[in-house]
Amino acid sequence: MAIPDFQSLMLPLLKIASDGQEHGISECHDALIEQFGLSEEEVRELLPSGRQTRFRNRIGWALTHLKKAGLLEGIGRGKFRITQRGLETLKENPSHVDVKYLERFPEFREFRGSEENNGSGKEPPIEEPLPPEERLELVYRELTRELAQELLERVKGCSPEFFERLVLELLVRMGYGGSVRDAAQRIGRTGDGGIDGVIKEDILGLDVLCIQAKRWQGSVGVSVVREFAGSLLERKARKGVLITTSSFTVDAREYAKGIGNIVLIDGEKLAELMIEYGVGV
Repeated sequence: MAIPDFQSLMLPLLKIASDGQEHGISECHDALIEQFGLSEEEVRELLPSGRQTRFRNRIGWALTHLKKAGLLEGIGRGKFRITQRGLETLKENPSHVDVKYLERFPEFREFRGSEENNGSGKEPPIEEPLPPEERLELVYRELTRELAQELLERVKGCSPEFFERLVLELLVRMGYGGSVRDAAQRIGRTGDGGIDGVIKEDILGLDVLCIQAKRWQGSVGVSVVREFAGSLLERKARKGVLITTSSFTVDAREYAKGIGNIVLIDGEKLAELMIEYGVGV
């Protein structure tokens, strides 16, 4: 079963509180998991921010809306109980309680800042089934995706020398190579056996990474990865990074996963890393 949206949690939460006793979020969390038959994977699913589980976040937003409508009241950190208005609402035996239902209460309209509260008489907008934090996350991901596509197109159009320099700067920002100047003494100068450069794995140079970075047009196949792996053996290098502006075939990914010492970075991942570490943006 899919994780219920926060509006679907409003009536169940109100019913849990119908006994007039104090209740906590953790208690409701466990009861709702059982009621909706959620799997362990669904319960553990995190928001894109990674700061909170998606289900607990939706419980929090459902409780916030019920409190703003005056159906529940907070009585301490993480504790709440039903109000007289909440009990009266349950007596009406509603089939569901959602944002549109809560618009009948003036405190909630004020909280929402709806046009109805301003006397326009217009039908209030129907809330999307996601809480604000999740909607913001979706907008952020879409903007990031568009930026990533734009970055990748720019990278594909640059010169090979600029691309090598960009890869170098990215790896240094990620903590490899010590400094751009130190790393630049080696990157792009070996040019043997399918290896475009060597960069320090740490600032002291106790270990190194062999790098191959190319702006391939089509998908990179297993033969390229196999050749790169052979080059690592010839140099007695333990680790390598293979970067492309395109993609890798399934066979290539499986081969790299099997040998375990080569990391594959395709165009999509490259753009994500550039955004994350502020390179080229």
